[in-house]
Amino acid sequence: MLLTCNYLLYSCREYDVVPPRAYEGGFFMSLFLNQEDGYYSLTTAGVAAFLVILAALVLLTAFFRKKESNEARTGKVFSARQLVFSAAALALGFITSYVKIIDMPWGGSVTLCSMLFITLIGYWYGPKVGLTAGFAYGILQFLQGGGDFILSLMQVCMDYILAFASLGLSGFFFRSKNGLIKGYLLAILARGFFHTIGGYLYWMEYMPESFPKSISFLYPFAYNYAYLLVEAFITIVILSLPPVKNAMVRVKAMAAE
Repeated sequence: MLLTCNYLLYSCREYDVVPPRAYEGGFFMSLFLNQEDGYYSLTTAGVAAFLVILAALVLLTAFFRKKESNEARTGKVFSARQLVFSAAALALGFITSYVKIIDMPWGGSVTLCSMLFITLIGYWYGPKVGLTAGFAYGILQFLQGGGDFILSLMQVCMDYILAFASLGLSGFFFRSKNGLIKGYLLAILARGFFHTIGGYLYWMEYMPESFPKSISFLYPFAYNYAYLLVEAFITIVILSLPPVKNAMVRVKAMAAE
């Protein structure tokens, strides 16, 4: 057996054949990722795997949330109403993320309040459901475009998984006065933090020529928080309007029934 293995390895080297296990990541990873010029992209099996994960998250979310008081004692799980409201908010957030109203000069775009819809889930149901919904939303965003350009697993986590999951941090203010605005601001700042860390680690070489070289170290911070804070300002102005504020209170009451 040992002689046979040595012969096979010698033959591979002689004819410049690389055994499957010698590829970076192994044969198993090659089922899910393509590698080209140092970058990665998802294969069809990779996209399918992410969809399976997303479906599993939706099912897990149904069992994450237990209502307090009576429902906590009876063990009643996430209601159909809560699932419907969460799914609707995810869909609205995903759709409005494509409605770009301002293109920032150094990159990034201001959308039609897309982040608000994801933070609403945490505002309605608390941090557990909010973080899970944000995680699922991150996977959706990754499948939509991020799967075509992967530098590393850490880059995917920073740019998609952790960044969008952090929108669920709004749930920590779901019982607070003016909790929607407080939670929204926390979520925006947290998302920007993860994007900025990813920018320093992976995207500095893509800094545009128009960005001042004297403050190049600020590029990831400026790039990410520029469009995030502009969108946050627009969203908070809208939320502060009395009719919108009253409508949000009514919607939360409907979602929590």
